Amino acid sequence: MADGAKYSRALILGASVISFAAMTTKSGLAQTAEPQAERASTERPKQAKRKPAKPLVAQQAAPEVLNARAQAGGTAPVQTLDTITVAATKTKERAIDALAPVSSISPDQIQGLQPNRLSGIFYAVPGVSFQERGDDPATVINIRGLQEFGRVAVVVDGARQNYQRTGHNASGSFFLDPELVGGVDVVRGPTANIYGSGAIGGLVSFRTKDIDDVLRPGERWGVDLSGSYGSNNNRGLGSVFGGVRATPDVDIFGGAVYRTQGNYKDGNGTEIGNTGNQVESGLMKLTVRPALGHEVKFGAIFQDYQYDVGQFNRGPVATAAQRALYQGSSVYASDAKNYTGTITWNYALPSDNLFDWHMSIYGNRVDNDQTKTYHYSTSGAALCGTGNFGNNISGCVGDKRGYVLNTYGIDANNTTRFNVGDWRNALTVGFDAFQDDVITTDSRGNSNITTPSGIRTVSGGFLQLKQNYSTWFEAVSAIRYDRYDLESGKTNGSGDRFSPKITLGVTPVPGFQPYVSYAEGYRAPSITETVISGAHATGGGPAFFPCPDGTVGLFCFLPNPNLRPEVGENKEVGINLKYDNIFSASDSFRGKINLFRNDVSDYIDLVASTPVPTGFGSFSQFYQYQNIAQARIQGFEAETMYDAGSWFIGVAGHYIQGKNAVTNVGLATITPRKVVTTGGVRLLDRTLILTAQWASFGANNDVPAGYLPATGYELVNLYMTYNATKDIVFSASIDNLLNQYYRPYAIPGTSTDGTTQNDVLWSSPGPGRVYKAGMKIHFGGA
Repeated sequence: MADGAKYSRALILGASVISFAAMTTKSGLAQTAEPQAERASTERPKQAKRKPAKPLVAQQAAPEVLNARAQAGGTAPVQTLDTITVAATKTKERAIDALAPVSSISPDQIQGLQPNRLSGIFYAVPGVSFQERGDDPATVINIRGLQEFGRVAVVVDGARQNYQRTGHNASGSFFLDPELVGGVDVVRGPTANIYGSGAIGGLVSFRTKDIDDVLRPGERWGVDLSGSYGSNNNRGLGSVFGGVRATPDVDIFGGAVYRTQGNYKDGNGTEIGNTGNQVESGLMKLTVRPALGHEVKFGAIFQDYQYDVGQFNRGPVATAAQRALYQGSSVYASDAKNYTGTITWNYALPSDNLFDWHMSIYGNRVDNDQTKTYHYSTSGAALCGTGNFGNNISGCVGDKRGYVLNTYGIDANNTTRFNVGDWRNALTVGFDAFQDDVITTDSRGNSNITTPSGIRTVSGGFLQLKQNYSTWFEAVSAIRYDRYDLESGKTNGSGDRFSPKITLGVTPVPGFQPYVSYAEGYRAPSITETVISGAHATGGGPAFFPCPDGTVGLFCFLPNPNLRPEVGENKEVGINLKYDNIFSASDSFRGKINLFRNDVSDYIDLVASTPVPTGFGSFSQFYQYQNIAQARIQGFEAETMYDAGSWFIGVAGHYIQGKNAVTNVGLATITPRKVVTTGGVRLLDRTLILTAQWASFGANNDVPAGYLPATGYELVNLYMTYNATKDIVFSASIDNLLNQYYRPYAIPGTSTDGTTQNDVLWSSPGPGRVYKAGMKIHFGGA
């Protein structure tokens, strides 16, 4: 941990030096650079995932309003759904024009929200929810009820985020500070299968900040300094991002973030233990344009999360009844480091229809070191020594354990454009592959069993044809091939499959575009699902069962080398709505509405054997990940926004049902209803933006036996952004204005006595009312 802290501070210092150095290079670079206006000519290469340069004025915006710079400057408002994205088809198009359920989030939206956690920026995105613990800063994204083990493909600057640790709560998460994010694209459903194996739930693609997020048109160098403070409890943030165009063909960019908070209180006024944390992060990027149309980008991201995960006892634990009410869990001092490195090569020229090339090579490492600092009882002297506490599940106080995941990958694709009569065609061919190497160490605990080490290699390729006829017809057809190989000890697994996709859309009248789509997705089993094996330790109590490997425990995990991959078959009907100048010369309406049904065959779930009698009651002897016949998830989603210039209002949300088609029991991971209404006004020549947001969530009561259902709840949030000058922006917000208590997801019971997992129950409520205020200052010059 000492070395990690040293490295993190070194990187943050280096990024800060680059940012501040940019402020001093104005005179030294003035003689070597062309004016920004000249560099923005058609000779500059296209940026595959970049938006056009933004207007010059403000820096932040209220939620659901894209581009505060344009608003403050008095130009026509810009709709969020007009954002350029490549997420649906890997070809550039506006989100509103994509024949897919696509949503985009801009950096201005993120700044206006002032989120403490990544989940805070997704409130108004339909179909998206989260399963997070307050004592763990990692993020778990759920799309349409699917999560964990790669069912949602998460990429950061093109790098897959596949970290997984089995324990209480979701098995699959990632680390990313929202202050690093420069934009997000979300694709819901397996229509995102061109992004690789696993995306049967969807895709979330994050872009971290880059030089164009800081420098304004005409600037050679620029620096953004930001700071904020929030209540409940001492939420502090400081960041610096800066860059310089060293030459017309070389950009240098860097940034650093420091974030901290104490334990927060929920809406009932209860302090949630171990919800305080400290985050240090930074990034550096070097962009080189070696030849006309070519751009090569080298990127590095480092994050260091220091936190305590687990919950202390809340009362006496002498009897079984007291333990059910008050017993917490072990507590671990955690130091999670995330290293991401990327090399990206893009080539594109408006005059070249043969090649529109993108290739990304990446490596991502998550190294989570944990030291046990607390045990929930005073037992364990026989295992841990006199005066020490613990058990053979979680180890002894002072013991260390570690979870490491190394992911290496490549993603390459090229689009060729050609016309045949009135048909405009774009043929995209792509290949991707990644390898996960899981390394788990636990000297006296059970983590080697529950999160087994192993190597998984997944690869595939796709062919996609996007066709447009005249102005009224569009078709997107694709076929993808996936293959995986997995090994851990004596257990191996492999498989492959072709997955098709077809989408048809028409525009009978301008602004109205219905479409239908069928897409299949393929998720290879994870290492844990396939090879988990052995006895679950007893925790100091009696062993209930013998296991096939000769060990004894509370129950036995069985490996499943015959586990089949999941296949999602998604049927979708959607409508894109796009109208301008409806009631006035500058108003606009955007909407995406869709109905879907995703039938997931061979859905993988942890299945318990039939309980058998023991001397302590009836319990299941075996637990194994198995394929159930089918899970069916269906629902309705909508995302709309009307913007009149001086005011705006929009509604977004979903209604989703999800069931195990064999048992007809609901899936615990479903958020059945979310309706988010966002409205606001722009005052003082649009330099002051006031926004109110009401988010209504329905409870999921159709859950498997033993689960405690989530609560239904209403969240009201208020936001203010004031562009005091073109370089100074003030922001303020009140989150959870009504101080509601809420638990956003169902809580599982334990595997033995059926009582709720108290550490998850106690850490699941979100914060009560939070007041926040912040400021951003921009420096820059030519």
